[in-house]
Amino acid sequence: MNELSIVHVLSSFGMGGQERVALGLAQLQRAQGHRVLALSLSGGAHGPLAELFQRANVATASLPKQGPSFDPTLALRISQYLRQVGVDVVHTHNPHALVYGAPAAAMASAPCVHTKHGINPDSPRRKWLRRVASKMVGAYVAVTPTLARVAIAEHECDPTQLHVIPNGIDTSRFRPDLEARRRVRAQLGIADNAWVVGTVGRLAPEKNQGLLIDAMGPMLDPRRHLVIVGDGPEQQHLAERARATMRPELVHFTGPRQDIEQLLSAFDVFALTSESEGLPLVLLEAMAAGLPVVSTSVGGVPDLVEEQVTGFLVPPSSPTALMAKLIWLSSRPQKALDVAATARSRVLERHSTEHMTADYQALYVRLARRARAVRPAPLVANG
Repeated sequence: MNELSIVHVLSSFGMGGQERVALGLAQLQRAQGHRVLALSLSGGAHGPLAELFQRANVATASLPKQGPSFDPTLALRISQYLRQVGVDVVHTHNPHALVYGAPAAAMASAPCVHTKHGINPDSPRRKWLRRVASKMVGAYVAVTPTLARVAIAEHECDPTQLHVIPNGIDTSRFRPDLEARRRVRAQLGIADNAWVVGTVGRLAPEKNQGLLIDAMGPMLDPRRHLVIVGDGPEQQHLAERARATMRPELVHFTGPRQDIEQLLSAFDVFALTSESEGLPLVLLEAMAAGLPVVSTSVGGVPDLVEEQVTGFLVPPSSPTALMAKLIWLSSRPQKALDVAATARSRVLERHSTEHMTADYQALYVRLARRARAVRPAPLVANG
């Protein structure tokens, strides 16, 4: 089966982890000669990732849900779109896309692969809708073993349909870069010999960057800086929290940036303080960039970060524990370098986009062949 027609169904074209995974898959799938489309279930066909999909020659479309509650027409409208464009495999990402995309794929006689990217807490009614929709998928994928166990415990899928495929990144983009380190630090006004803790992500409550500010506050001095990359609804609140540290000039807010690989080079430690995560791409990127990572032990993070082997873990919502870990790490530079080297090696070996895409491709081909084998042959008129 040389060429497939693949449709990725997403909640939106926003810059989230699931969307970035879908983008990485779509880019490589197009490069391999497949026909790939991306469908957003939010209003409008625009968003930060829509342009990136289009640059990769991936067609984009939008079919928004109507009304604030369940929309019984959306699955039908998606199925009509799938029949119109012609599709071999539908790939849904996270619950919203599953609830509408899996029934649509079934109505269009197309196999569906679903990926669970996070814990996905939900109301009982929504969980019931997800369980019903999951009965219509051919393969249910969790991005870490922990998320697979959650899927089984929550009866989210048939265990025989469950697979674990870790997220992957473009590992060629991320590596230690001394020139970028000096350049970015000069831009931010940080000395070459300063010790810098940095984080990258949407400034939102669930990411809890305030925990990092609270932990770093007592540590800040001209030799210790904090860099926060990203934007979001918590930006003003976090800026106010930084001012309360009494050394706000040592907390650097860069806003959203497209040169993340350059910024990572300026850090000595990468910190993630989320309340909930699946398998964060940003952790993979930081590891590939050669940074030691400190993260809250949430979601699928412990499947990636092994304490003092590939990184360092702290309990969520504990500034005291995080500060203690950062102080411990700042006094052990060789240990930090050793752990970072092990983490980088593992990411390069196990978490490339190529590896991830090959695993999904095997699922796609198996399901597409099965669907074609049972699909009724077209009628041929006599005479």
